[in-house]
Amino acid sequence: MDVGLFAPTATPAATRDLLAALGPAAEARCFASLWVPEHVVTFDPASSPTRGPAPTPAGENGSLDPFTALAFLAATTSRIRLGTGVALVSQRQPLFTAKEVASVDHLSGGRLDLGVGVGWIRGEFTALGLRREDRGRLADRNLAVMRTLWTDAVSEYHGDGIDLAPCRAYPKPVQRPHPPIHVGGHSDAALERVARVGQGWYVFGVDVATFADRLAVLDRVLEDHGRTCAEIRVSVCPFRHPSDADAVRRYRDAGADQVILPDAATLDDNTLLPRLDQLARIVDAVHA
Repeated sequence: MDVGLFAPTATPAATRDLLAALGPAAEARCFASLWVPEHVVTFDPASSPTRGPAPTPAGENGSLDPFTALAFLAATTSRIRLGTGVALVSQRQPLFTAKEVASVDHLSGGRLDLGVGVGWIRGEFTALGLRREDRGRLADRNLAVMRTLWTDAVSEYHGDGIDLAPCRAYPKPVQRPHPPIHVGGHSDAALERVARVGQGWYVFGVDVATFADRLAVLDRVLEDHGRTCAEIRVSVCPFRHPSDADAVRRYRDAGADQVILPDAATLDDNTLLPRLDQLARIVDAVHA
């Protein structure tokens, strides 16, 4: 089983120097992958005089653009896999996203893992002029558009608000037919999407028992689609749940192919290397 890291890409802690050190240090300590999140904007919590003191505002915190961050990490590394955990494809313009995906895969030498999700924060959809209720349909449509841009010599798509005349999209991704799509989420709809379009399943913030239960459901859904779990790479990030060596072993024994440690997400220039040394012991323990 592999062990990856959820990368620290939240500003202001995510400095240029931090990310420049992260990639080589993670490779040297035998981590298998680095994953970055996506949120295009943040919102201060709504406050009301009847709810007591106003909540803490979002302030100046925010995540770097995922594909820009991965391109930067690609330039400082040579072996480690680079993943979006997850890109909110329901909110994205598919032609530009297909270009970004192909470009990062090209520049990294074929090391991109495309984790995708539908999103859940209503304010993001409103800000983008979209309806949250359409997020599943938009994700499926955008993935279909991106697949033709990645795989077809002449790409074309007509339907559901997109009228793409025959065109050419290059460069194609290094990985064929395209970078692995790791569908995020553990809802019934997400598991159905894994079975239809996924080469991987990316599950975030669940305990071992919930993970095992949903993996059993995924196995049945895959069977309905004529597929098996052996065809799917299963990755879990135990955000807000134990992620020590014993916990990682439990996820492995429950069926995980990869555990993505969330511990690195809050590191800064001063804590990065000492904490990576500590986390590397988990890699050693799991592989022992």
